[in-house]
Amino acid sequence: MSIMPDNWIEKQAKQNKMIEPFVNSQKRDGIVSYGVSSYGYDARCAPEFKIFTNVNNGLVDPKNFSDDCFVEVNANECIIPPNSFALARTTEYFRIPDDVLVICLGKSTYARCGIIVNVTPLEPGWEGHVTLEFSNTTPLPAKIYANEGVCQFLFFKSDQKCDTTYGDRSGKYMGQTGVTLPKI
Repeated sequence: MSIMPDNWIEKQAKQNKMIEPFVNSQKRDGIVSYGVSSYGYDARCAPEFKIFTNVNNGLVDPKNFSDDCFVEVNANECIIPPNSFALARTTEYFRIPDDVLVICLGKSTYARCGIIVNVTPLEPGWEGHVTLEFSNTTPLPAKIYANEGVCQFLFFKSDQKCDTTYGDRSGKYMGQTGVTLPKI
């Protein structure tokens, strides 16, 4: 299994629409950078956020998730309360080839501010907007910027295809759009 370079990422984006919209260079004019990098793709955050709150004395239960656990914000900036958590989604829509596994890492700009980005692997054959999880580990409010880079995706191509892709097993998050909440 090898990590794939910028020229492979660009070719897959153009030929197979692996990333839409695709930005073929790093954009960084006074913003948190995004676009293709040497061995990855820095994705942007869309202006749709769900910020966890305890206003309604809710309980976070992955098997019985309630809308009372968050407030929705549609804006170019999102303020995450201290020691709290927010969900968002990528601007980009991903279509993962059947012999590729994608791992996501946070951007150093946010990591240096105590903001952790968590995303589960994008499995072979999966497609959709990626739901992003942001944790503010600081005792201060933290700001996330929409339409700017928030994380980097690394593409690992296997030398053999798996027997069953995410699409083959009709995974529950297949084709998701918008910020997608937990499903059972």
